[in-house]
Amino acid sequence: MSTSFDRLLLMQTFVRVVEAGSLSAAARQLGTTQPTVSRRLQALERQLGQPLVQRSTHALRLTETGESAYEQAKALASAWEGFEESLRAEPGLPEGLLRVQVPHAFGQEHLVAPLVQALKAAPGLRVEWLLSDAPPNFVEQGLDCAIRVGGRAEGAVVAIPLARVPRVLVASPALLAGRMPERPEDLAELPWVALQTFYRHELQLWRDDGERGRVAIRPVLATDSLYANREAVRLGLGAALLSGWAVQHDIEQGRLVRLLPRWRGEALPVHLLYPNPPAPPARLRYFIEAMRRSMGQPLWPDAGQGLS
Repeated sequence: MSTSFDRLLLMQTFVRVVEAGSLSAAARQLGTTQPTVSRRLQALERQLGQPLVQRSTHALRLTETGESAYEQAKALASAWEGFEESLRAEPGLPEGLLRVQVPHAFGQEHLVAPLVQALKAAPGLRVEWLLSDAPPNFVEQGLDCAIRVGGRAEGAVVAIPLARVPRVLVASPALLAGRMPERPEDLAELPWVALQTFYRHELQLWRDDGERGRVAIRPVLATDSLYANREAVRLGLGAALLSGWAVQHDIEQGRLVRLLPRWRGEALPVHLLYPNPPAPPARLRYFIEAMRRSMGQPLWPDAGQGLS
């Protein structure tokens, strides 16, 4: 006869199969083999006396019973996980694994230090830190949460605001050769390096008194990498509209010049996103608070002067 532990393991495996979309993906996320996952699923179906999943060579499809069982199994698995954490972990020191997706540049420059601090303070916590600028897919990637700069939250997710990223216009002194733009329309005369995640052929600008402007540009280079964009601008290829934190030191050290200081791009919101389960586990709540604390300071020194 199966024990309660066996039934819980089978139920957790069933939930992971549904969320991963395939036996092989579930096996990878669980750190086991596809045959093991298949045996667990079959064992659960035998216990319940009904098929939960219709199998084909290309996909898995829940039966009517499977759909009902999934929602209940997910709630029970989440409740058990929270129960385990409450018994094992000291208050404020959660345990377990978090899979987190973060943007390439922002995740490396701003978030690794608070991540390390959070991990040192909670030795039982483990994190898989996945760098990607693509929209997160929580089910397919098995993510617990994601931090996203710009863009909108999609699907059944909770979006917690963390910060806003001011953006400024910059170019190298060599590119300008002493000719500083005086009005937004002067920007169209410059070559541009586009950060295509946020702009390609047009700049939308705001002046600190609220006036708005649009400038059509013809990029000589378009990239989805902030680091590649910044390096091309440093080397004099073109001007760009970039996150203030990414170019602050270049401006201070004279490698880049800020253009039209009274004008800015719209600040980009930073959100922490997670699926909307019955209740987030303790380790996710802990991580959220750690990220909130880390974003307490402005991401640009003069953010209070119309740049935030």
